[in-house]
Amino acid sequence: MRGVLAAMAAVLLAASASAQDAAATYPNKPIKIIVSVPAGGGVDTVTRIVGEGLHRKRGQPVVVENRAGAAGNIGAESVFTSAPDGYTLLASQPSPITVNPLLYKKMTFDPTKFEPVAIMTTIPNVLMVRADFPAKTAKEFVAYCKANPGKVNYASQGIGTTSHLTAALFEKVTGAKLVHVPYKGTSPALNDIVAGHVDMIFMELASAIRLHEGGKARILAVATKSRIANLKDIPTLNEVGLKDFESGTWNAITAPPGTPKAIVDKLNKAINDVLKEPDVQSHFAKVNLNAAGGSPAEAAAFIRRETATWGEVIKEAHVPAH
Repeated sequence: MRGVLAAMAAVLLAASASAQDAAATYPNKPIKIIVSVPAGGGVDTVTRIVGEGLHRKRGQPVVVENRAGAAGNIGAESVFTSAPDGYTLLASQPSPITVNPLLYKKMTFDPTKFEPVAIMTTIPNVLMVRADFPAKTAKEFVAYCKANPGKVNYASQGIGTTSHLTAALFEKVTGAKLVHVPYKGTSPALNDIVAGHVDMIFMELASAIRLHEGGKARILAVATKSRIANLKDIPTLNEVGLKDFESGTWNAITAPPGTPKAIVDKLNKAINDVLKEPDVQSHFAKVNLNAAGGSPAEAAAFIRRETATWGEVIKEAHVPAH
């Protein structure tokens, strides 16, 4: 028995030493970041900015690869089953690391097992309609939806995304009945808003504002506590009668389960350093993104809170699993 215990102890010590060596030399080869949405959306944009910053900070190439589908599940699964060595990471919207187990009957990974590295950015959501939608104000829009049950459709970035769940919350609060049209990411959803194929969407400000400013779609309200500085003439949803209606989205970097803490901490520090760079903050400001950052523990706590908040929306709005 003593021999067995000694052998086990030796194996554990060797494994620990190996992990420490790996963390000490990390990174010594290219890092791949899997983005769980198509190219061109907010998550993709932020990840490429942060990836370039990581390359500068750590001296290794950072490859960004888009693997979209199933509200982020396809990309998330590929990272979940990757080696926990810090060389394959996930950049995602909230759904694949928060509420998707409530929305998909079959899940091949457990979102709670990912290692949170950092929240990259947060973005407020806005209510945006196609350019020729009959309602011209947020109040008119709410009244129109109530008066026309089942006749107004809304786009989302996919089942379980913040755009989907915010619309579900809107239905619950207003009593309106809308028709959900899910897409595989931000770009295809916005393309159909611009083309007039769908009526409205709850979309992050960063992706919506250029369409609004260019007259290709119209922002009717913002889902924030107070009005947004560069949209001072646009009311909050609270102002038009939807009390305390708030919604925002965010994007995070997570690592496969079991990734050593020392590697997670290295990545976290590098990402925080990137987010603090004046050029990065200036770039984010131009596209209406808010740099987040913080420790891995703070990221984990934030993700738990968001899971609880939107999990309640799913249950109360009776959003069905697929």
